[in-house]
Amino acid sequence: MKKLFLIAFITLGITSFAQNDAKAEALLTEVSSKIKSYDNVSLDFKYELNNVSENIKQETRGDVVIEGEKYKLNILGITRIYDGKTLYTISPEDEEVTISSDNTDEEGTITPSEMLSFYEDGYTFKMDITQNVKGRKIQYVKLIPMDANSEIKHVLLGIDATTKHIYNLIEVGKNGTKTTLTVNSFKTDQPISKTLFTFDESKYEDYFINRID
Repeated sequence: MKKLFLIAFITLGITSFAQNDAKAEALLTEVSSKIKSYDNVSLDFKYELNNVSENIKQETRGDVVIEGEKYKLNILGITRIYDGKTLYTISPEDEEVTISSDNTDEEGTITPSEMLSFYEDGYTFKMDITQNVKGRKIQYVKLIPMDANSEIKHVLLGIDATTKHIYNLIEVGKNGTKTTLTVNSFKTDQPISKTLFTFDESKYEDYFINRID
């Protein structure tokens, strides 16, 4: 999938906010501080992609557990495990495991470990609309890439005004593609197995192991 940003959000430091809306800055700083206070975060989410002009519509669900830079992500039948050094991409359909030292699939990709803090670098932002979603007040912040050559027109980041957790992300591309990631379940500091982010090669003896330097 072209942008893991949509399947995946927790690191980076606050950068200069000089050009940004003061209220948006305060809200995003609060969100960032809260996220970084957790030992781990577990998300269940819905991913939607729409491009009316190309008649493309895709919807799927996934889940991810994030602990610092480590994560385990399940999406589209594929499991990705990153142990902080090595990325393991497991595809049961292809009976293949790809092992890479690189935590990205392509240039510009935002990884699951950055999924909750990607906005801290490379964007200007301002407060946008507020919506009532099933009794929850969702405050949107509009983010515009600083890079004029970016394929992204803008991103709307929906934040629960009560919990200060990210509710959804709406990315609008310059080509008309709209991708939305909605968090269905947001859990923090859950008991997780010590081996959750460990790849056990013995379980995949019949798989083709593709090692990428």
